[in-house]
Amino acid sequence: MPAFRIRTLLLALVLIAPIASAQDHAAPDQPRTDQPRPDQSRPEAIDPLYTAAPSSLAPDDIASLQQRLADWPQLARYREANAHLEAPKPGERRVVFYGDSITDNWGRQQDTAFFPGKPYVNRGIAGQTTPQMLVRFRQDVIDLKPAAVLILAGTNDIAGNSGVSTPEMIEDNLRSMAELARAHHIRVILASILPVSDYPWRRGLQPADKVRALNAWIKQYAAANGAVYLDYYSAMANQDGGLDAELAGDGVHPTPAGYARMAPLAEKAIERALSH
Repeated sequence: MPAFRIRTLLLALVLIAPIASAQDHAAPDQPRTDQPRPDQSRPEAIDPLYTAAPSSLAPDDIASLQQRLADWPQLARYREANAHLEAPKPGERRVVFYGDSITDNWGRQQDTAFFPGKPYVNRGIAGQTTPQMLVRFRQDVIDLKPAAVLILAGTNDIAGNSGVSTPEMIEDNLRSMAELARAHHIRVILASILPVSDYPWRRGLQPADKVRALNAWIKQYAAANGAVYLDYYSAMANQDGGLDAELAGDGVHPTPAGYARMAPLAEKAIERALSH
């Protein structure tokens, strides 16, 4: 056989072998796409598409994943609403509530009200983590020209919604959002993460101590950097470091009673921030 044909055959074998190996030896902890998908009505459900072995994905799955990853921070969610939002009126002190599903559901969940008559704007997105929020911070906060921003974020990082996050990673993202706000003369309110003893979409993480530790950092950072610390945690935590069913039916997302307890705390924090 001519030498060039031998080299061509060897090159083909080298290229094909890893593909076959990946197909035959997929990691055991990577879910296959023929497994039942999580209930997507749960905002923080983690779709196996994000963790499946590439070789196990069908063409339709790949197209769906590419579409989602094309807007990973979900900039499209509020783009049109932002375009139609008028600039604050003279003397109006707009406040942006910025967060994940706990913010997103406020006023959108049945029997909850989002501060009627107040110039407050809800820019929460269910399931989001702090890196996603940092990416969309300019579009969904700075460009709205608020007097203050109330940031409630980090619990989905602890849950691992967008991969493993260390405490330092979460702190860096919160710090960056606060610094961006201050650079644009926006007062900063940093809210404590709500208590949680277990995530219903990812059981067994035992997050209570991680939540306490992150809240301690948020409180210290706020005090050292002129931000207002909004302590939801102390007003809502039970003895296990979680939320009673009255305040959060699934242990994470507030009920109307939960939001009713949070509302006056938020109002006091906003008053403090705007009075400085």
